[in-house]
Amino acid sequence: MTNEKKHDTALFSLDSNYARLYHSQYLHKDNDAAEAFKKIHKEAMLNRVQFIENYLNQTLLQQEIPSRLSQSMRYSLMAGGKRIRPMLCLSCAKICSEESETQWLSVLPFAAALEMIHTYSLIHDDLPAMDNDDLRRGKPTCHKAYDEGTAILAGDGLLTDAFYYMTSCDLPAKRVLEAVRLTSLAVGSQGMVGGQMLDLEAEGKQITHDELCVLNAKKTGALLRTACESGAVLTGANEKTQKAIAEYGKAIGIAFQIIDDVLDIEGDTKLLGKNVGSDTNNEKSTWVSHMGLDGSKKQAKLYCDEAVQIIEDITDNTHDITKLAEMTFLQKTAHDMAHRVY
Repeated sequence: MTNEKKHDTALFSLDSNYARLYHSQYLHKDNDAAEAFKKIHKEAMLNRVQFIENYLNQTLLQQEIPSRLSQSMRYSLMAGGKRIRPMLCLSCAKICSEESETQWLSVLPFAAALEMIHTYSLIHDDLPAMDNDDLRRGKPTCHKAYDEGTAILAGDGLLTDAFYYMTSCDLPAKRVLEAVRLTSLAVGSQGMVGGQMLDLEAEGKQITHDELCVLNAKKTGALLRTACESGAVLTGANEKTQKAIAEYGKAIGIAFQIIDDVLDIEGDTKLLGKNVGSDTNNEKSTWVSHMGLDGSKKQAKLYCDEAVQIIEDITDNTHDITKLAEMTFLQKTAHDMAHRVY
């Protein structure tokens, strides 16, 4: 079931000028550097998405999987997306890798599994009994392309198979077990699924700000946090670094949901690849309903600024050029999260 194909690791590398140009743009407000950085960051993102797509495209092809089930699972998994969760997982793994230059590559099955879990959650979120959406990533949702029963099973298959891929990592068993434990907590009844339940219960009600924070931390933030934290755990980061990276993931996870609520009001369906206005139609309590559009945008930026500073604090003790570039990538990701480039 695992992918034995050789991987073009150059696709996940960053330009040697990445960190320098980033700091020239954000710290020194150098317009020329900003243009150059924009170009190399865009190229890096495209290459990293391709690296992850190459791996995902080799999954779920086993003859033992019933054909319609395999097709429906791959339909949603390969429908596109920014692949931000596996990207964060691998980037954090590269930062924390100490045993060899290619240690982070052993995390790839785990990172791909996180994308499978994310895709499962989207399939089930879109079902008529949940958000009842008919568009996802610019394509008909799984239950529209196939049927409701098949979509339910496609989600079930992706979630369950994900744990097979996680445990296929060629890494110390203790680390893999801990990363699986953290992921289970993040996506199960105490995390994402619990958040989805709270979201259903909140429809048609005005919940408190604190309740909204808990809902979003579970439904959206938990998987983003564990994407970052698992990369650190799997590559043997010390406790202090693991905690910092987990806090980074938590901060961008909250920002992600805030801007998602904003985009549901003022986003473009064609650009987002999904219908807008569903939060209003489903009478959901959102950050916008609590803080307004401007207040929500400001709050998202505060969380993203916090994430940038967390990585800055880690960077102070690092002199490895490759790791510095990866830390810079995480900071850039946080900056962009405030505007939901992803």
